[in-house]
Amino acid sequence: MMPDRFFFIASRRRRWSVPVLLSLVLALSACSVPTHRDADPGPMVPKEFPKVPGSASAAPSSALTSIEDFFHDPVLTGLIAEALKNNLELKILAERIEIAGSKVLGKSGALMPTVEAVGGASLAKPSTVTPEGAVEEQLEIAPGVPFADPLPGFLVAAEFSWELDIWGRLRDAKEAARLEFLGSREGRNYVITRLVAEIAETYYTLLSLDTRLEVIDQAIVLQRQSLDIARSKKQAARETELAVQRFEAEVSRNESERMIVMQEIVQAENRLCTLAGRFPGTIERNSKGFLSLDNDALNTGVPSELLRNRPDIRRAELEIQAAGLEINVARTAFYPRLTLTGGAAFDANSADFMFQTPESVAANIAGGLVAPLLNTRELEAEYQATNAKQLMAMYEYQQTVLNAFTEVVTRLSMVSNYGKSIDFKAQQLLSLEGSVASALRLFQNARAEYSEVLFAQRDLIDAKLILIETKREQLSAIVNAYQALGGGNVLATPLASTEAVGPVP
Repeated sequence: MMPDRFFFIASRRRRWSVPVLLSLVLALSACSVPTHRDADPGPMVPKEFPKVPGSASAAPSSALTSIEDFFHDPVLTGLIAEALKNNLELKILAERIEIAGSKVLGKSGALMPTVEAVGGASLAKPSTVTPEGAVEEQLEIAPGVPFADPLPGFLVAAEFSWELDIWGRLRDAKEAARLEFLGSREGRNYVITRLVAEIAETYYTLLSLDTRLEVIDQAIVLQRQSLDIARSKKQAARETELAVQRFEAEVSRNESERMIVMQEIVQAENRLCTLAGRFPGTIERNSKGFLSLDNDALNTGVPSELLRNRPDIRRAELEIQAAGLEINVARTAFYPRLTLTGGAAFDANSADFMFQTPESVAANIAGGLVAPLLNTRELEAEYQATNAKQLMAMYEYQQTVLNAFTEVVTRLSMVSNYGKSIDFKAQQLLSLEGSVASALRLFQNARAEYSEVLFAQRDLIDAKLILIETKREQLSAIVNAYQALGGGNVLATPLASTEAVGPVP
């Protein structure tokens, strides 16, 4: 016998016309759709960045400058290239993007009909004291050929189900998934810009520590010379033990500081190795002097370019678009869904008649219209949650743009002010170097106290260390301003493939 799923069950009641039924369902469904809430308008983006000395707004944004052209350091760009290839965080993000791409393919499949192959065999013995059994006792499978007892059954069929996307629900769901996929790629690009900035910052920190170590070594040599002078003067009864002890303490203090700096160098090297995806080891440095390092002047462009250059802003924009489509999907849940179902089969009670046509062929097709009428609270809650998600996406976009603009202004100001501070520190160093030389000569000739030499040397060392730290802060500000403008993006550098992970589904 043919399974029940291949039969139509026709209602004997009077059937309404399809247009009238559809109109009634739409009217009742539409009444349940909650009111849509709109986001408050955000602050207007200024047409220009505030004027900061040392930056230009008329020239194209520095974000369009490649990593090699911006840093001018093959050692640093080599580290960045290695990190883009081997960084484990980027590899994890790449797999998450693959997951997002798989969701797009899944949503695409929902637009197509579902077809399943069905096969089966059965063996049944109906009771002869039931209407079904009594009827079968009187029937023949062919003239003169009664039904077997027990009765076998064989079935080979294909079934299909296809929801007609009359409201665009499935298409919107697919497009929302595609936009989320693109957003995840932009999220990875933003991580790349942060990775580039962190590598550059850590590399410059390493160079500053090397320079700091050189200054401490020079200070130790200078203080040892002063210690030898103090000892000689003590032997000549021209100085006391106090001077010797104070210079010995100063040497020990700098020796201790030297060990701390060496540990910080190890930590910076290990951090760079981790970012580059390798085990701890030494990091090659550029032989160019740290204090003479400089980058090209930063060009801010115009604020509207941030919308194109910053991956986090592009991602936020894509999330707004995806959230808008999800609103459409949630709205269409209140409307009726039209689904076609059907199938075709070879169905027989004997293997001999299994593929005998047209006798063993069975087929059906049906259309179903389903719509929510009562107790739609779950759908209303889903719509309201989706609406709230859309508002969150819009406010997050406004916050991202505001933060981006603020970052650029802050970093450019830091670059300018730190540069001016370095100029003043350089003038201070010239005066302090002269004072140390004068104090040492006077001390040798017994015309100055040891404390004057000690304080002059300490002031000089502190000034050098502050200058190094200020230079590091300036370079860090330059790197972060480059990143804030959208620089370091994988799409703007030949260090990595211009195609982010995988093609767009």
